[in-house]
Amino acid sequence: MSKNVKNALRKVLANTFMLAVNTQSAHWNVVGPHFAALHELFGEQYEDLFKAVDPLAERLRALGELAPVGLVDLAAYATVKDGLGKGKAEAMIKALLDGHVAAVKTLKEAIEAADDADDEPTEDMLIGRLDEHQKMLWMLRSLLEK
Repeated sequence: MSKNVKNALRKVLANTFMLAVNTQSAHWNVVGPHFAALHELFGEQYEDLFKAVDPLAERLRALGELAPVGLVDLAAYATVKDGLGKGKAEAMIKALLDGHVAAVKTLKEAIEAADDADDEPTEDMLIGRLDEHQKMLWMLRSLLEK
């Protein structure tokens, strides 16, 4: 299997994990007049992201590679920034948006690598993840519209 696919899949896994942690942090720490709605939305999103981590890691294993080991190893592959800062809800939403934009870019690169390698199972899995990230982007962007 292509080394490009394996490296791209590691980045997708790391970004998904980083976004899951950041989104859970937003779920825990959000305050303000829209607390209940944001708390619920962030909860749904981090649960989806955490559910995606295991299949991504298992796909790496199916390709004969080890998944990243530990938080430092994951962070080394991630292009999503760790943390949200200590801002208000709007700042958290913007940080999560930036994370999903980075994740979408990495996903598109990984889909292309899988397509080039004729790795249809990986490509199919990644297309599904791309759809989920785009949906989350839409929801988060909608929160900032005035």
